[in-house]
Amino acid sequence: MNIVVLVKLVPDLVEELAIDANGVSLDPTYLRLIINESDDHAVEQGILLKERGGATVSVVAPDMEGIDDVLYAAAAKGVDRLIKLAGDFGDGVNNHALARAAASAIRELQPDLVLTGVQATNDLDGSVGPLLAEYLGMPYVGYVAGVTLSAGKVVVHKEYPGGLIGEMAATLPAVLGVQAAEQPPRYVAVSKVRQAMKSSSLEEQAVAELDSSGSVAVSRMFQPEAAGRATMLEGDVETVAARLVEIFKEAGVL
Repeated sequence: MNIVVLVKLVPDLVEELAIDANGVSLDPTYLRLIINESDDHAVEQGILLKERGGATVSVVAPDMEGIDDVLYAAAAKGVDRLIKLAGDFGDGVNNHALARAAASAIRELQPDLVLTGVQATNDLDGSVGPLLAEYLGMPYVGYVAGVTLSAGKVVVHKEYPGGLIGEMAATLPAVLGVQAAEQPPRYVAVSKVRQAMKSSSLEEQAVAELDSSGSVAVSRMFQPEAAGRATMLEGDVETVAARLVEIFKEAGVL
């Protein structure tokens, strides 16, 4: 079983984000990038499948600042191959361009199963999974929360509102958008990551000029403008209730 996982970096939303002087992107000066959360779950799911039934797991990622650490951490967890896409990813890249670039590299790996996160915080032009599946000519199932491989097929579990679980099957090869792995992504100590840096190698694969066609174009990026403020009502229950009635009447609700 040959499993390939596509991951990317996204802005760390814990840090304060600033808009660049150009007005259409984030200021990269203090921007901290981390692995996309659902991509991390995709890596974990690939490793679980490897441990369960034997497989080779490869992680493919665009070359951006900090990606080496992410790839070595994946190796420390149990990933077999680390592949870095070398191209003009310095200022970020939309999902249309990433899917096209990744499809070429992934196709050469001849995977039985491709995993990627179901969505990311910086998805402005749709999720990368369905785009990748289209370019690879493979079926796609998204929002996956459980994976079983059996007789040339992949059986997946999807969670629905109300505690319902759906089960569906797809013929391999296929692309899955992972929402959550069957267990939380494992923690690896810094010492194991450093060991992986010495024992693992990063493979670089050049990609052609990035093609962003079909994506959206950002015309302006700005902080939300302040609108109405909240009004705090004080007093006992009857006083507050009477004031609410007055406010609703003034607004024309009552």
